[in-house]
Parts: sequence; C-alpha cells; structure tokens
Amino acid sequence: MKRKRKIEDMEIVWQTPANPPERHDYIFRNGIRYVKPYYFEFISHVKNRWDGKTIVDLFSDEFKGRPRDYYESAVKSGRIQVDGKNVPVSYVVQSSQKISHFLHRHEPPVMSWDVEILCEEPDVLTVCKPASVPVHPCGQYRKNTVVGILQAEYGFAPLFPVHRLDRLVSGLLILARSASRADLFRQQIESGAVQKRYIARVIGVFPDKQQAVNANVNYNAREGRSTVEVGDNQGNSTASLKGKAACTKFTRVSTNGKHSIVLCEPVTGRTHQIRVHLQYTGHPIANDMLYQTEFVSSRSAEGLSADRAAAKSCSPPEPISLENGISDTENDSNEDFSIDPMCTNCPNLAPKGYEGNEEGLWLHCVKYSGPDWIYECPHPDWASLS
Repeated sequence: MKRKRKIEDMEIVWQTPANPPERHDYIFRNGIRYVKPYYFEFISHVKNRWDGKTIVDLFSDEFKGRPRDYYESAVKSGRIQVDGKNVPVSYVVQSSQKISHFLHRHEPPVMSWDVEILCEEPDVLTVCKPASVPVHPCGQYRKNTVVGILQAEYGFAPLFPVHRLDRLVSGLLILARSASRADLFRQQIESGAVQKRYIARVIGVFPDKQQAVNANVNYNAREGRSTVEVGDNQGNSTASLKGKAACTKFTRVSTNGKHSIVLCEPVTGRTHQIRVHLQYTGHPIANDMLYQTEFVSSRSAEGLSADRAAAKSCSPPEPISLENGISDTENDSNEDFSIDPMCTNCPNLAPKGYEGNEEGLWLHCVKYSGPDWIYECPHPDWASLS
C-alpha cells in the first residue's frame, strides 16, 4: 500500500512491497525500458560487521552508489533513521538495530524486449526471458524484473520462479502459479529428475566429442564472479576446496572456424556455472566480457555489478536494431516524474553508471524436462552461424 510521510515540510507518498507494478510505471525510450523513480523505504538490521561504525560510515562503506555527503544530509534530514528515530551523524550503531533508508529510488534500465508468453496453464506459466532483465526483485531492481513486468502488463500474480537465469541470460523461464506447484518443481530439481539444456556461442572451434567438466565453482558474491577450483595433479583430495562441486556436459552443434554453437547440459546449478566452465575449457562465450577480461577492481567503488563493470572497461557493443527483437513501442512524450531535491540521480531516469544499451550474453536456455513434462523455448538468431 502507499503511505504518506512528511519530510522537510514535504508530504511525500511512497510505495511499499505491497504495491504491484503497473503499466504506467514504465517509460520506453530508444529501445530501453525505464522505471519512473518512486519513493521507497529500505529496512535492514545491523550486521555484526557493521557494529561499532557510525551511521554515516556504515552507509558510505557498504552502499557505494551515493556519495558520503548525501548520506550525511540523509541522516540530518531524517531520511536515514535508527529504530524509527532521527540520530546525529556521529551516532554509533549496534548489532540488531533496525536501520531504515527512505529514498527516491531509481531502478537501472533494461532492454525493452518483450517478455514472450510461451505456454499458459492453470498452474504453470512459461516465458522467454529477455536478456538484461532480472527474474525477480533483487538489489536495485524491483519493477524492472520479469515478475514485475508480467504483473504490470498481463496481471499475472502471484508467480513463483521455479529456477533462475542470470540477468544477461535469455531463454526459457518456468514460473509456477502456486506455492505448492513450485515446491513440486523444486523437489524434482533437487532430486536430479530434471534435465536442463542451454546453447551458447563460444570462441574458437569447440572439440567435436562431448566434453564433461567436473570442476568446483566458487562464487564470490562481493566481486560478482565465479572461479573454477580443481584438485592438484598428485590426486590429492578436493575436500579443502572452497567451491561447490559442479558438472557441465558440452556438445558441439556447429562451427564456422571462428565461433562454435555448443549445447550445454548443467548437471548442477551453480552461479555462473556454464560461463566459468566454458572459460575453463578455453572456449568462453564469445561476448562474455566478464570471463574474457581481467576483473575490474573499480567495480565495487562504482557500485556496479561485475558484468556491467566488465562491459564498461571494453568497447561498447554495437547498437541493437529493432529487427533483433526490441519492442518498437516508445513513450517519449515528456512524461513527468517527481524530481527530488536531495536525490543524487535526479533529473535522470537511470541511476548513475547505468546507461542501458547492454548486450545480452550469447547464452540461452532452450529446454527443461522432468518426469512427465517438457518445456522448450525457440533458439535466438545468434545461434545460426550461417
């Protein structure tokens, strides 16, 4: 529900998680889907590593998307509170205290490809997820997600994603329409009764015989990337490895001497598993900047994801034409949105550092199959090497 709050002699209406996304929340410009900025209150509890920091140091160290002077002003004006009360900028936080941050929220933009409905059943919905769009609310995204867009444009709610796809990955996404159906899918996945198939376009001539990569995947959430871990050549135990056991089977479909189309069948489901296992084979995804370049150390300082930082460190991708699937529905009618005098992102629609125009990874989910069901998704244009 929407609430009202009076700050700095301004009566502001803000939104809560109970407010469903609506069609008029989006603005389309030049093939990019933006969300109109809105007021939102983030609430969290002080973690052990935050204990003993001043309220301003906490925000400056942990949430680098805004400058320190903004956080000082936010504390002074009451937009940042501790246990529902205003505090001075020198206030030292303690473990388990409730911290709230009332802010003008700008969501990162995504490409304006449609979320295509593949199959609609009473208890299951399958869609073709476009690249650049997260599956569900996370981080800075809430409305610019597959779940949010489906609710705003089709009225589908509630939805329970059965599996996840990385933000830059496209393809088949299965969403249950009830918690009980979602639980059944998850039980089948956890028991190993579900087979998953992806296709990728990789660099070089991939071997013509099936390749199986059994190598632990260690995901570093702070850096936003995975690494592969393997035992040594002396056959020592891998028990000391930090990563999780992971296995992916790869089969070449075709090649033109420069690139290859590879069928990817992950046996496990680790973060960035296919991407990092393909890098391990020496054939990374052909447009995967994160796993072709050295890690960009300035990522966390800029408040960007590792993928976005990697893309920014390289040459920008070629513009994507409407013929490649971007919706040509544009809304550039000078539609107003509220400008906040304290907001460090206004008057722009997107947060700083998020320019849009991202290139989707050449990695696409094509099929999920279980004991008595099969769902499939058409192949993308880049899967043809002709």
